[in-house]
Amino acid sequence: MEKQLATTIFESLASGVRLDVYRLLVKNAPDGLVAGEIATLLALPSTNLSFHLKALTQAGLLGVVQEGRYQRYRANLTVMQELIEYLTAECCTGKPEQCFEAELASDCCKS
Repeated sequence: MEKQLATTIFESLASGVRLDVYRLLVKNAPDGLVAGEIATLLALPSTNLSFHLKALTQAGLLGVVQEGRYQRYRANLTVMQELIEYLTAECCTGKPEQCFEAELASDCCKS
């Protein structure tokens, strides 16, 4: 992943509404939800929601498929995994597995 794409993804998720939408779609993966279901579950007006869905889709965080007169949105989990890998690639001098092992070891010792 390139820095520009990572920045675009973070900018997209900087909205609380968009973060809620993305998390809801992750929760409902792999099936996703149609726009009306998202609006209902998050108590958002459809016009407001469509603006946020468009931004998330343009950032590559969502995929959308036309189903008759509805659009089904799904979280693009591959992009999120790539973002996580991008963020942790240089962890512990390029050995991220060591960082996570150290994190787990420190978590187990907390009281």
